[in-house]
Amino acid sequence: MASPKKTPVLPSKEEIAAFIAEQSGKVGKREIGKAFGIKGGAAKIALKALLKDMEREGAVSRKRNRITRPGHLPPVVLADITARDDDGDLIATPAEWDEEHGPAPKILVSIPRRGKKPEIAPGIGDRALLRIEKNHDSGPSHIGRVIKILSRESERQLGIFRAKQGGGGRIDPVDKKKLGRAMDVAPGEEGGAKDGDLVAVDVITKGRYGTPAARVREKLGSLTSEKAISLVAIHTHGIPHVFPKDVLAEADSVQPAGLEGREDWRKVPLVTIDPADAKDHDDAVYAEADKDPANPGGFLVTVAIADVAAYVRPNTALDREAVMRGNSVYFPDRVVPMLPERISNDLCSLRPHENRPALAVRMVIDKEGRKKSHSFHRVLMRSAARLAYPQAQAAIDGHPDEVTGPILETILKPLWAAYAAVKKARDAREPLDLDLPERKILLDKNGAVDRVIVPPRLDAHRLIEEFMILANVAAAETLTAKKTPLTFRVHDAPSLEKLTALREFLDSLDIPFGKSEQVKPGQFNRVLKQVEGTEHQQVVNEVVLRSQAQAEYSPDNYGHFGLNLKKYAHFTSPIRRYADLIVHRALIRAHGFGEDGLPAHMTNEVLAEISASISAAERRAMAAERETVDRLIAHHLADRVGASFHGRISGVTRSGLFVNLAETGASGFVPASTLGRDYYVHDEQQHALIGEHTGEAFRLGDEVEVRLVEAVPVAGALRFEVLSEGRRMKPPGRGKRGMRRTRAEGRPKPSGRKSRRR
Repeated sequence: MASPKKTPVLPSKEEIAAFIAEQSGKVGKREIGKAFGIKGGAAKIALKALLKDMEREGAVSRKRNRITRPGHLPPVVLADITARDDDGDLIATPAEWDEEHGPAPKILVSIPRRGKKPEIAPGIGDRALLRIEKNHDSGPSHIGRVIKILSRESERQLGIFRAKQGGGGRIDPVDKKKLGRAMDVAPGEEGGAKDGDLVAVDVITKGRYGTPAARVREKLGSLTSEKAISLVAIHTHGIPHVFPKDVLAEADSVQPAGLEGREDWRKVPLVTIDPADAKDHDDAVYAEADKDPANPGGFLVTVAIADVAAYVRPNTALDREAVMRGNSVYFPDRVVPMLPERISNDLCSLRPHENRPALAVRMVIDKEGRKKSHSFHRVLMRSAARLAYPQAQAAIDGHPDEVTGPILETILKPLWAAYAAVKKARDAREPLDLDLPERKILLDKNGAVDRVIVPPRLDAHRLIEEFMILANVAAAETLTAKKTPLTFRVHDAPSLEKLTALREFLDSLDIPFGKSEQVKPGQFNRVLKQVEGTEHQQVVNEVVLRSQAQAEYSPDNYGHFGLNLKKYAHFTSPIRRYADLIVHRALIRAHGFGEDGLPAHMTNEVLAEISASISAAERRAMAAERETVDRLIAHHLADRVGASFHGRISGVTRSGLFVNLAETGASGFVPASTLGRDYYVHDEQQHALIGEHTGEAFRLGDEVEVRLVEAVPVAGALRFEVLSEGRRMKPPGRGKRGMRRTRAEGRPKPSGRKSRRR
């Protein structure tokens, strides 16, 4: 008779929580198991279940492979310095904090007295990268040792100077949240600013009553034309946009790389395929049928990337500037590059028929598109042609031109044949497949909005995208196998809270969504497929997108959920992303390709600091790009106040609705006070505002007709009024979970009759 299985002896939830609280480094299932001597498959499964219970109860939270107690800080955090304590020491709070876990913790900012100090002394209003330690003395619970001051300008108060007759003026804010809060500038405090200038100001007086007084600290530029509208975002977010003299001098002194230490690939007919208006070309591709009889129907796919590491060496002025910028920032009217044009548009741009250094990966693909093997090479190449996406696609579709005609059979058709195979593997992998079309603003010669288009998604786009993903995977796999430090591109699975909210919303649409805790992208894809072509397609795509975590950079690998990949790193754009330059240097170091590889001091600890910095720079760039588009479109619509537009509800809050216009993609706000004479309840579960008495409802994704009531171009703000009737939903019961009441300020309570629209 078999002896009964022993129940694994596990630590209590209190013991686990106490252990996590005491640790300053990474804590995951492995660390917990080791600390409590948990061995064997059954015990590990039991521990995993126990941690899941603690996560559901809110006793712990999980991000990637790290487990923390809710309300506790990670080892490296981005923080805003907000005050001084009684001893004059600086106090900071984390820049990102979930208020569900209570108020944000206070961090005592510590500046090292010895060793490396930050280049700029931190002060109130600064945003800094801090290394977190427990504070065992009195005062704030944590000490933050300054790693780097990211940007002082990001917290400056900015506005547009409006001159008054006789001197002085008024400051109109550029922040949507501060609209209507003008500041007065006394005569003599203008700082040389002229009417219409973007300025940084110091607030002199600020009280509950009256208009605050301000002094112009710095004149940042003229905004007399739409062409300069991106200046607002650049200065608001503190984006470095002027290269220091030593950086430009270093770029100008760089000499073109030659063949020494490289393989000669100048006869390999690599081609670049980019947007028609691209100014730099940092990736080239080539494919051919694999002649190996062991791989029937397979292909050799080559991806070559500009060798930026050959010109931007570690710890140089160029390198320090690049890591501070983190990435290039793209506006409709300009680009703020990560590297000077001498590097990005000249030496590292893979121009046709010119020698260029590159780091290349050659991949063996089987007939089903699966990568069998790969190898990296440091080469000297000559691009055979520079193509635009529509141009390459037209050639494949039977309309070649003088450039594509001669290379159609030898270069383009083999590329498309290889892509057809790779697409099979991509479809089998089932990455997250959201259908959210991207709009592009086209400007006229004066920098004003000409029109807004949705460029078609061509197979030419998908081909380059899939080949770049393959190359990125190869880089991550190689560096992991060689145990070389790197920055992974990582994307966590959705949190339990977001999955629960999504599941409740889909339930309201009678769309089933499994309750498995180990969710995979394919589950989302099946939901998206189910609503394709229905009235719910747009809203479900939006809500699924909002349920996802944000991708970031990290030396710790926890996979890429959206792409459904276990190992992924950015390798293909070192001209515009610092993370890719790190990966290039890591590959050079791992293969012994030269002395310009990743320095020995680049440990995971150092890379954690850089990863946090460049992830923050990426979010900064995204916000700046989005706000600039909003401002440009607000300028475009400013003379159409009173006009009606067709749109779709893109956001629902307690205070009102956000509506995206179909014509331009512009986003504006509809205050709840204009929706009718009813109490409107915010149903968080259904993403709707619902009339408490009438049941009239406005839900995320609903199509509506709106009238433009106000446009504030410099802030990118639009205010609409809804003209169409809402849908009918069951009036909400009082006290229902997820419900919050809202009503127009000053409007009378309805008598119970059906509300009438104005």
